[in-house]
Formats: sequence, C-alpha cells, structure tokens
Amino acid sequence: MKKIILFLSLILCAFSQELSINDKINNFSLANQFDEKKTIDSKINTIIVSFEKDTGKEVNEFLEQKTSDFLREHHAVFIANISGMPMIITKMFALPKMKNYKHEILLIYDENDDRFKAQEGMSTLYRLENGVIKSIEFITKDDLEKVFL
Repeated sequence: MKKIILFLSLILCAFSQELSINDKINNFSLANQFDEKKTIDSKINTIIVSFEKDTGKEVNEFLEQKTSDFLREHHAVFIANISGMPMIITKMFALPKMKNYKHEILLIYDENDDRFKAQEGMSTLYRLENGVIKSIEFITKDDLEKVFL
C-alpha cells in the first residue's frame, strides 16, 4: 500500500510543476473527446491550451474552419482544461458537443494538473522544438491565424 501511495505522489508531483521556457516536455498522454489516449511527444511543435469556456469556443471555431487534419499537419495539439466543469455537465453536454468537432481536443480533467500557464481571457500558446519549450505566449482569437503561418 505504501508503494502505491508513493507512486501516486510521484505522479502528482510530476504534473504539478509548471512548464517554462527551455523545459523539455516529457512524453505525456491525455484523453481526447472520444476517450482515446493520445501522447504528446517531441514531434509536437505547437500546443494551444484553453482554460475557459469562451477561449475554448474561440479555438474550436477557428479549427472548425480548417480541415480535419489541420492540427496533425501543423504538428500541433489543442488542449482544453475542463477540470473546473462539473462532471455531470461534462458528460451530458460538453463531451457530446465536442464529439461533433472534426478536430481533436485533448482534455485535462484533473484540477491538480497545473503544468500549463493560464491568463484570464486568453489561451496559452507553447512553441516547441524537439520537445523543448522555446516560447510561451498568451493569445486571443485574433492571434490564432498567425500561430500557424
């Protein structure tokens, strides 16, 4: 039992450190809206993270105008932190709506997962090279097109 508690504590500690510039991201996995586990690895160049309903909606609207392969072609992922949403709302309303999108949304359910920086009213953009974070920016819907130029 003590080994299990220690293991779980180590996992929580690994997720509790906020990512910064020049940090190497270790491969990590998140479930998408279809509950399929997806791994973020050194092939990913762009991570967009949304923490609020409105910013998530803006990213989804932008991505809905693109092809279904847009994120993959740009070596990018979109992550929505939905940890603050009540689970009943998530299951009854949010997930069914997300399943209608043609793009993939990776989901953070754990409210203790604070590795990504957040700023109110903005999404967070991480630019990476070979798994190393090169820049962190806070963006609005007006910046999304420029992200992929």
